[in-house]
Amino acid sequence: MEPFHIHIFVCTQQKPEGVPSCSANGSLALLGALDREIQAHGLVNEVQLTTCGCMGLCDEGPVMVVYPEGVWYRRVQPSDIPEIVSRHLCSGMPVDRLIWKDASAMKAMAVEHGERFRQAAAAREKAGVLPDRLNEMTRGFMPSRCILTALELDIFTAVGDGANAEQIGARIHANTRATEILLNALVALGLLSKSGNKYKNTPETAQFFVQGSKDNHRDGLLHTANLWYRWSTLTETVRRGTRIPVTGAGSAEWIANFIAGMQRNAKDRAPLVAKALGTAGVRHILDLGGGSGAYAIAFAKASPNVHCEILDLPEVVTLTSEYISKAGVSAQVSVRAGDMLNDNFGFGYDIIMLNAICHMFSAEQNLDIFRRARLALAPNGRLVVQDFILNPDKAGPQHAALFSVNMLVGTDAGATYNEAEYAGWMKAAGFTEIHRIKLTGPSDLIVGQVK
Repeated sequence: MEPFHIHIFVCTQQKPEGVPSCSANGSLALLGALDREIQAHGLVNEVQLTTCGCMGLCDEGPVMVVYPEGVWYRRVQPSDIPEIVSRHLCSGMPVDRLIWKDASAMKAMAVEHGERFRQAAAAREKAGVLPDRLNEMTRGFMPSRCILTALELDIFTAVGDGANAEQIGARIHANTRATEILLNALVALGLLSKSGNKYKNTPETAQFFVQGSKDNHRDGLLHTANLWYRWSTLTETVRRGTRIPVTGAGSAEWIANFIAGMQRNAKDRAPLVAKALGTAGVRHILDLGGGSGAYAIAFAKASPNVHCEILDLPEVVTLTSEYISKAGVSAQVSVRAGDMLNDNFGFGYDIIMLNAICHMFSAEQNLDIFRRARLALAPNGRLVVQDFILNPDKAGPQHAALFSVNMLVGTDAGATYNEAEYAGWMKAAGFTEIHRIKLTGPSDLIVGQVK
């Protein structure tokens, strides 16, 4: 059975630096070029493009195989792709100059590669060499710290249309030698390019990290830079059992970066939540800890009949109002300064939302919020929790387990929780209809209702 007329495999196996591989020779760029050209020729429904692991022909990479003919191409460059697509995929005429036709040599190379790999693996195991996976995890902070420092210093904006280390250092008020070392590391990480002594942004960094660009994410990512300082206290936090105060936390800049980070995470997700819950019969929504207002904005845009109220801290709601104004929904979304742990919620709401909120609080605090939310809902109203949901044993999924650590270093008693815990709090608060709505991505909805 062939569900697609043509099936292409491209090796994208990552290997240690210095080891020959298709990825080191540019297979990811090749993959991108293939995808773009396939779309341009209207072949998306005819061609299945698949990445794969090592084919054992690393010295000849990038390698790609086209089926059903079983044509093996080697040393393919992005510049070759238009010819391959137009001639081979569209006209059925393989590009001879790129085909590796010596099947015996291919098999011999692949067999030899496999044997070398097995021998090397056996030798490493016998010598007790630290596995690459563990080594990469323990050193994973290095590239992270480089990019976070670059964002904090606003290096990508300083690079502009191209500049040398001395010019960039002057623009960010930093030492030239140190700036050059960091710039070279960013080049090695594929975040900048270098020609002579001149550095330039890549298309990605120009799009996402430069101030003034349409898709600039720098402000939101500075929240991740702030998390670095909290995570550096993890060892002592585990000893003490609660977070360690961090200089700068709670400042106006810190809060602005946090809200920008939450907006970055929520702006695409919010319409999915609005769609999953629906707006039929919904008139009044209370968004507890609504932050940037992304979810309230999504509901307002989904229906002109919905009015949303956001309750958040006084230092947040000023920022919230700016996001609401920019979205053009000020007539439907209002803000109220307050503290959800202590203030009265009001009454008559069709939906009360807790989007990425419950992980900040203890089990006792969440139960109290649920009880007060129950009293604030209209008949048949719904309490909606969106959050990372742990597996029953709390040992996964990975993103949720790691986020629980994030709450350990960042809050007094917060954590991520599993479905049974959320359901238990909802039952204790008086909700009788409780169900989970799975969403695409890392978080789901837990919905409680009284009928």
